[in-house]
Amino acid sequence: MTVILTWNRASTSPGAVQHAEEWRAIQPHRPSTAKAVAQHLRCYVYPAWEKRALGAIKPGDVQSWVTSLTTTHGLAASTSRTVFNTVNAVFRAAVRDRMIPHNPCAEAKLPSVPRKKVVPLAVEQVRTLSEEIPARCKGLVLLGAATGLRPGELFGLQARHLDLLHATVSVEQQVQQTARHGVYVCPPKTARSHRTVPLPRVAVDAMKDHLRDFPADGPESWIFTAPQGGPVVYTHFMDGSWRPACAKAGIPKGTGPHALRHHYASLLIKHGESVKTVSERLGHTNAAMTLNIYTHLWPDSEERTRAAVDKAYADQSADAQPQVDEAA
Repeated sequence: MTVILTWNRASTSPGAVQHAEEWRAIQPHRPSTAKAVAQHLRCYVYPAWEKRALGAIKPGDVQSWVTSLTTTHGLAASTSRTVFNTVNAVFRAAVRDRMIPHNPCAEAKLPSVPRKKVVPLAVEQVRTLSEEIPARCKGLVLLGAATGLRPGELFGLQARHLDLLHATVSVEQQVQQTARHGVYVCPPKTARSHRTVPLPRVAVDAMKDHLRDFPADGPESWIFTAPQGGPVVYTHFMDGSWRPACAKAGIPKGTGPHALRHHYASLLIKHGESVKTVSERLGHTNAAMTLNIYTHLWPDSEERTRAAVDKAYADQSADAQPQVDEAA
């Protein structure tokens, strides 16, 4: 995927184009990301600034452009932020390479993204779903609910990643799918996504049952396979297995397999795991990301705050009572 950032196709100095090309060339984008970057630049960046030199774009120009993403183009706040992040990265690189003195994106005000509260699946819903889904996918549902792996990480599991003796699963790769590149194996989403997750008993039992019914021939064999062989393909899995099973299980329409990840996180939080632990298990970039998604699931501290203060004063009253009695 070739992405050429031509801020001024007619009169921009060659240095600006060269810088953009160098920036593009060193980006470790996956095919799906590269495709999105190319589309965003073509649709929302080039039309706005194709006649402007890189150094001529000022903070006010950036702010007007950011506002137009939602008001003119009708983009969602989250999409506007994604488009902005690409442009911001190019300007940061230009500052780093001393092509421009300042980044005009530095103080831009971005549209706020409404926070959607995650409503995790209940244990009984997951159990019902695992019974309604085709047998070859039952283990996938139970493992996802018991480990919080992303769908692509589940699809990318091979026998070498599963250690039932020590009850762990290692996340080293994922299987993705795009219209342009088809199905392909790639590294996990982020560096922190490389992780080893402990397997609870329910997951170990589910994997033993799965491998008994659908054996893996060798360490490179896929744990979960499509009916015709090879790794699970997301679109086929959704159409042929997930959505029909959700309908039978009474799970709301539009619920995706990422719901298994939310279910896992909710169980850890309910049983008192720290933000740091939940973040590590999920492979989040940092704990702030975990809090941003799941903060509403942590128990409300209001009652604990009241109880702590009341207990402190109650203890002091109890300590003082013997002294009063003795003085009397």
